[in-house]
Amino acid sequence: MPIRVQDSLPARATLEGENIFVMTEYRAIHQDIRPLNVLILNLMPTKVVTETQLLRKLSNTPLQVKVEFLQTASYVPQHVDSNHLESFYTTFEQVKDRKFDGMIITGAPLDYVKYEDVTYWEELCTIMEWGKTHVHCTLHLCWGAFAALYYFYGLERFDMEEKLSGVYAHRVLKKTSPLFRGFDDIFYAPQSRAMGITAEKIKSVPELELMAVSDEAGVTIVKTMDSRHFFVTCHPEYDADTLAQEYFRDLNKGMNPKLPVNYFPDNDPSKPPIVNWRSTGQLLYSNWLNYYVYQTTPYDIRTIE
Repeated sequence: MPIRVQDSLPARATLEGENIFVMTEYRAIHQDIRPLNVLILNLMPTKVVTETQLLRKLSNTPLQVKVEFLQTASYVPQHVDSNHLESFYTTFEQVKDRKFDGMIITGAPLDYVKYEDVTYWEELCTIMEWGKTHVHCTLHLCWGAFAALYYFYGLERFDMEEKLSGVYAHRVLKKTSPLFRGFDDIFYAPQSRAMGITAEKIKSVPELELMAVSDEAGVTIVKTMDSRHFFVTCHPEYDADTLAQEYFRDLNKGMNPKLPVNYFPDNDPSKPPIVNWRSTGQLLYSNWLNYYVYQTTPYDIRTIE
């Protein structure tokens, strides 16, 4: 799929080096086609890394997608180049009168922090509420998924004593779902969080459908019955070394982290991990984009409601 991004976005060079088709704005405007408009609210401090990971996974269908990045105005990240934010990100005020085919709300490193204590919680709630009438389908990731389940349905998470970190096996519960076309019955994906939600809570809400679970990691994928919202607690978009970087970062901070489960060969952190989740990530994002955005979004984007 040709991804439309700004010509100077750092992720562009990385993706083109991986033989991924990234379309410039100049070329895009000369094609007589309506692209899918996807807004990514990037709450991660590692902005460029997250941008690259998500764009890579949105690159595996023949659809043309115009991606825009959104940042919070109520909190400005301290470890991101301000020029990068000014060049490639917009704020809610700048997009609130527009409509989008899809939106992705990322996770955030906010383990053990109460939602109401998050600096940008009120702004995030405003964006999620706005999305109900201005976005056809939204994909909520990790912390973003738990936050959305809390905001929309009042479902409380539980905090874990120790962080869940590693690559876990997950079971597909609804094999006939278009979301899982091409999936194996058991798929592997990284997890990196210290919170969870019980299957019983998900099942207590008639509007929600439990789609995938893990015996070790718990609830993994949930969607609404109308397929307008997806909640994913795992990270199939992660790079091979993402969990390693988190582990060594915490180790250098003196936090004495446990080794990520099922990740380093022979549990030896000197050995590079072997990726067994790449195809899962490609399928998940491609299926979401194709079957739940492209196939059902109105051709006239202004009619989304």
